[in-house]
Amino acid sequence: QVQLVESGGGLVQPGGSLRLSCAASAITFSMYVMGWYRQAPGKERELVATISPGRNTNYGDVVKGRFTISRDNAKNTVYLEMNSLKPEDTAVYYCNARATRIYWGQGTQVTVSS
Repeated sequence: QVQLVESGGGLVQPGGSLRLSCAASAITFSMYVMGWYRQAPGKERELVATISPGRNTNYGDVVKGRFTISRDNAKNTVYLEMNSLKPEDTAVYYCNARATRIYWGQGTQVTVSS
């Protein structure tokens, strides 16, 4: 059974940093485009970042220059380093794996507040 398990969310003050992790199981991780998406209350889910098997990256406009996505194929894990966090970054962050099929994690809450 495919599982994507996110971790690392929490409460952080504006300007702070967090690192999210997503551990995948039961997929050939190295062949998947891995991504992070987020959904704030009352809003649609939006792209945060993706990373291809070849490590090409793509970022949503609102996080460019502040967030960095990376992957460790040996650990079947994708990371999201988030810096200079703003209150508007508050959302549930979802891990995504995409190849011939698409899988989603359960999400991890990130709250940016003083």
